[in-house]
This record gives sequence, C-alpha cells and structure tokens, in this order.
Amino acid sequence: VTLPVSQSALRCQRQSIESCFKMFSRLARPQTASTLGQLAKNFSTSNVVNRKVGVMGASGGIGQPLSLLLKNSPLVTELSLYDIVHTPGVAADLSHIESPAKVTGYVGPDQLADSLKGCEVVVVPAGVPRKPGMTRDDLFNTNASIVANLAKACAENCPKAMICIISNPVNSTVPIAAEVYKKAGVDTGRIFGVTTLDIVRANTFVAELKGLNPSTVNVPVIGGHAGITIIPLISQATPSVSFPEDQLKALTERIQDAGTEVVKAKAGAGSATLSMAYAGARFAFSMIRAMNGEAGVVECAFIRSNVTEAAYFSTPLVLGPNGLEKNLGLGKLTPFESKLIENAIAELKGSIKKGEDFVAAL
Repeated sequence: VTLPVSQSALRCQRQSIESCFKMFSRLARPQTASTLGQLAKNFSTSNVVNRKVGVMGASGGIGQPLSLLLKNSPLVTELSLYDIVHTPGVAADLSHIESPAKVTGYVGPDQLADSLKGCEVVVVPAGVPRKPGMTRDDLFNTNASIVANLAKACAENCPKAMICIISNPVNSTVPIAAEVYKKAGVDTGRIFGVTTLDIVRANTFVAELKGLNPSTVNVPVIGGHAGITIIPLISQATPSVSFPEDQLKALTERIQDAGTEVVKAKAGAGSATLSMAYAGARFAFSMIRAMNGEAGVVECAFIRSNVTEAAYFSTPLVLGPNGLEKNLGLGKLTPFESKLIENAIAELKGSIKKGEDFVAAL
C-alpha cells in the first residue's frame, strides 16, 4: 500500500537530510586558522572549483563509506572509483544519490590507467584489512605490492595529483609510494600518509574524559600510524586539558591501541572501516579546500621529513594549493612526549627501511 505524502512532509524530509550533511561537514572540518563563522562560506557551492577525486579500492570496507562521504560533498565534482571487483555496482549505487558529483566505476587492471586520468586528489584505501592477532606489519607483503602498483599508475597518469595513502602499514606504504615516484622521476612532495584517524580518536577520547563536545577538541598526533609510533600531544590540545600521570599514560596507550580495540570488538569481521572512512574523507576535504585557496588549513600527515632522525614523520602541516605549504614541526613537548618520540624512532626507521627495500628489490 502506498500512502500519500504531503508536500510539507517531503520538505521536512529533505531538510532533515540536508541537516545531516551539514552536520557531517561541520564535524569533518579540522581545526584551522579560519573562524567557525566562515563555515558556511567554506562549504558553499557558489565558488567551488571543479575537483576530480579518485578512490583506489572503492569496493572495500573503507572504500565504500569513503566514496559515499565524498559523493555527498560539494567540494567534489567528479568521483572516479577503482577496484579489482564490484566497482561498477558501487558506482551505479552512488550515482543515484541526489548530489552533483558525477560517479564513474572502473574495474580490473586494464581500466586502472583510465580511472586515474584527470584526478587531482587520489585516496588509497586499497588492500587487505587487519584481523584479530595481526599487526599492521603482517599486512606488509600483500599491501606493499598493491600500493607499489597503484603508485606506479598514479605517477604515469596523474603525476601532479595529491596522493592520500590509507593502506596499512602506512609507516611502510608511504615510503614505498615515494620510492616508486623517485624511480619514475616524479616529485614525491604530493604523497601524504593519512594518520587522521589517530587525531579523530584522540579528540573523541579526550572529550569523553573531560565532558567536552568532541567537535571542539583538537589533539595533534605525531610520529607514525602504528602502535608506539602514534604519539598524541595532549599538552598541545585545544582547548587546553591536563591529566594525572597514570591517566595520561592509559589515555596515550588507548589511542595507540585503538585500532586493535576495534579489530577485537568486530571479532574477526573486520577492522576500523567506518571511522577510517570518516577520517580519510576529512583529510581529502581539507586537501581540496587548501587546493581551492582556503588559508590556514592544518592537518597532521605522515610525509618525508627532516624534523626527526626518521626520514618520514607525521606532524601538523599547513596545506596549500600545491600540497604541503609549511611543516609546523613538533611544537613544545613535555618530557613524557619527548620520551614517546625517543621510543618510536627505532621502530619508525625499521618500517621506513622495509618499504624502501621492497621497492629497491623490484
């Protein structure tokens, strides 16, 4: 039985949906030098530059919700989805959504090059997820080859695109992509390891402990994207917060082990897919806003760096039209935070070398 729906009910339904998307836009926005009063302007469609975004691994557990979030953003005008299976179906599904972004699905190695042509931002969640008992390094053998192949295709088909790597282990996959770019003679300065989920988690956990609205909290998280290499700088949080030593230690360890927390909770059914999709979309939106000329866009990301002894290191970055505009470095550290960095360096160096050696052996 089909019940008649009044025009007023339809209007209410549409307003409710629009409110949801506005809420996502507000929450997805990172801390920037801009005021909150500029929020509506930043997400206005009136002055949006056309931006084509590629998602490599769009049919997976991260790729599908990530693609959904990108499809619903006014910052994205064209969405190119690639995977080895099911992508035409994902693209057809998303194309029915009443948002302007045009969606195209590409499937299989023969269509990889076409999926990347014209892309200005490429987000890479491709690869196998973690399962209970696995570390991110356990994923290395499979995901290393996937990222190397995708990086080669990006270097050949969209060498000036911003590459946002989600595929784990990020501490190794980012160096892999950079080494592939070097072999191809392409600038490596547009490759970013997406560590945003660590910031999102830190914001949430701090807000829970302090009774704050998590969308108003910003905790820089530096280092890498695995275990002890994840270093939350609670002392630099906005708004300012403090914790007793035992609580600070427990909070730090929870942020570092949060991925395992999700893997265990899903009991073999997957890893952090929804929160990672959110974090990946947040980073992509920040990148596009910076490319569009918005000033003061700041995100942490794992990049080639001379801030520490490790050749790659995540720190807060000012993003700009050409990617990295300024590395904000470590800031003022507490003795506790300095010790966390000291403990992380050896593991970071090992993961980086593992990635570089993988490409050298190709």
